[in-house]
Order: sequence, then structure tokens, then C-alpha cells
Amino acid sequence: MSEAVPVAAAEMAAAGFSRIALGLEYKGARYRGFQRQSGQVASIQGCLESALSKVAGGAPVNIHCAGRTDASVHASGQVVHFDTTVERSLHAWIMGANMNLPKDISVTWAKVMPAHFHARFSAMARRYRYVIYNDPIRPAHMAEEVTWNHRPLDVARMREAARALVGTHDFSAFRATRCQAKSPIKTVHHLEVIEHGRFIVLDVRANAFLHHMVRNIAGVLMTIGAGERPTGWVSEVLERAERRSGGVTAHPYGLYLIQVEYPEEFELPSRYLGPHFLSGLADVRAD
Repeated sequence: MSEAVPVAAAEMAAAGFSRIALGLEYKGARYRGFQRQSGQVASIQGCLESALSKVAGGAPVNIHCAGRTDASVHASGQVVHFDTTVERSLHAWIMGANMNLPKDISVTWAKVMPAHFHARFSAMARRYRYVIYNDPIRPAHMAEEVTWNHRPLDVARMREAARALVGTHDFSAFRATRCQAKSPIKTVHHLEVIEHGRFIVLDVRANAFLHHMVRNIAGVLMTIGAGERPTGWVSEVLERAERRSGGVTAHPYGLYLIQVEYPEEFELPSRYLGPHFLSGLADVRAD
């Protein structure tokens, strides 16, 4: 085990505060995204800060997250951190938060971290799964947790097209018009298309993502899978580097942040890859 983490944590404790990292999962359907909103608009951040503040005896808590997911987007592997002068056991932070959180948000683990850890800026890679329910009939179950596509999708065509997106590219055509990222250049480590019963799962891991990047990739691949465009269209979209060339942005319901990766020195707890109903899928990660 690295000596850096416990030593740094001890130094923070001597200074009178602790930095706590939490694992988080949530169903995003009824929230306007992760980020705290003004007024009475529900957000993941607002609910979590309120719950943690109650555990801290009323002291304010401000959290930082690995990825600010959009409205109706879910997570099974979100990571957040906060600083506090309040002394509580890790068990108390987990169980106390969960007692005060809505039933669609859960803290999964907690760990004391060194001062140089940051949930967002220390992350080396993030990973998402986009879950498509491919069937002619609208699903009565999990309607807000998967994206329904009634058209038959050709998985082989989607896989062939997905290969063009792996590697380092200018993803301007796959970013939202209001995306604030400084650079559209991102590196996709893997993009796998997995067929699992009636589900088609897009599993994508990258060093970072642009706003709506995964949903725009999903929109392009579903268009190709439906036979509306040739497999080579994805390369044309990349080369044009214009959002208007990239087709429709897919719905948010099927999108899950499933994993955030950090340097080994931090030794964060790990769980199965979500979402829960896909926890039996083999890990297709390619390093």
C-alpha cells in the first residue's frame, strides 16, 4: 500500500479537517442533472449535500464530483469528495447519508483521502454504458432506465462503425453546441457494442468526454444500425467536425456513468460494473 495516502490524511487531520471521497449511484430520471440548481429544482448534488449536512450536525457540506451528469442520466460509479472538520466514522457517513437520501440515490462507499486528491481533476479515465432496449413493443418496465428503439438494429453494422471512433480524434461533431470544454480532442480507449438479450449495450471508456458525446455517439450508431446510413458515415461525421452533421442526440434514459479511474496511489474501493441489471456482463475493457 502506498504510504502517501495515509501520511497525507494524517497531515490533514492535524490541520483540523478531513477530505472524504464517496462512491455514489443514482437513478437520474427525476433530477435536472447532477449539478446544484437554483430554487426548488431537484438535483443530485443538492440532495447529497443536504443529507451529508444532516450527518455533520447541520454544518454545510460542499461536494465535488467526477462527472456532472445531465438531466435524466444515471450513475452506478460516480465519485465525489468533500472537506469537513466534523469527525464521523466512514460507516456513519455512508449509513447516515443513505438514511437521509431519497430512495433513488445511494452512497456505496467512503474513504479518507489526501489533500491532493480531487474527484474530478485526479481522474484518469471515465467509463459509460448506454443501454438500448431493442424491441417493437414499448417496455412497460424500466422505461426511464433504458432507451427504447423499436426499429431492428444490426449489431454487426454498429460494431463495424464503432471501430472508427476508437483512438484520439477531434470529436467536435459529437459535442453539444453549448459544450464548454477547452478542446474537442479526446482519446477513446474502447467502444464495444454488446448484445445481451433484448439489450444492446454501448460500453465506452475515454480519458474524458465532451458534453453529450456519448449520447451523440449512440445516436449515430443507432442510425447506422437501423440501416439509414452506411457504416462509413461515422468517419464522415468525424472528419466534418460539425455538430449539425452528426444526426440526432439520443435520449438520456439509457446512459450510465459506471466507472471513474484514478492513479493507483489512491486505492479507491471498487464495485461491480453497473447498472445492476447488467452486473453479470463480462468486462470488455481494453487497456
